[in-house]
Amino acid sequence: MNSADIWRNSLVEAEQTVNKFLNDNNNIEACVAFTNLLVETYNQGGNAFICGNGGSHCDAMHFAEEWTGRFRKERKPLGALALGDPSHTTCVSNDYGFEFVFSRQLEGLGRNGDLFIGISTSGNSQNVINAINSAKEIGMKTVALLGKDGGKMKDLVDLPIIVPAQTSDRIQEVHIKLIHTVIESVERALFPENYQ
Repeated sequence: MNSADIWRNSLVEAEQTVNKFLNDNNNIEACVAFTNLLVETYNQGGNAFICGNGGSHCDAMHFAEEWTGRFRKERKPLGALALGDPSHTTCVSNDYGFEFVFSRQLEGLGRNGDLFIGISTSGNSQNVINAINSAKEIGMKTVALLGKDGGKMKDLVDLPIIVPAQTSDRIQEVHIKLIHTVIESVERALFPENYQ
């Protein structure tokens, strides 16, 4: 296979993944519910806490900075934090174990009325599962961006959103689209003047 074919095949596969997600109305309803949870959280003065591993951690950081910085136009910052800064992660990994890096931080920072968002392509990352359980004990609503069959997390969270793909790259490509779109939809609700 030549390089041009590799590019075409990859982009076609990405398009097919997005179309498969888009054509399931349950997915769109879940995305609308995601928007509503974030709008409710921010209207009540809450914060969003996001976590994941590897590329999903990078997506969590990207998600958080879009809230505390800006997306397209100026607006006030909204509270969001990607769990897992390096000093905390190495401390907790060393003292308690890697499976507690997110839950331990969330227990210190999270409050009833905040929103927890876990990102996992497999849905089986133990440290994210532990954070979901901590979030529920705190009284937070929980969302997970998942892939494959949703793994263990799909039955643990209030709102699972599952990308119908089997490889992490395709799943993460749709996750970033979901992240950008939920930000736009929340901004349109909270800052309609930015879209006139």
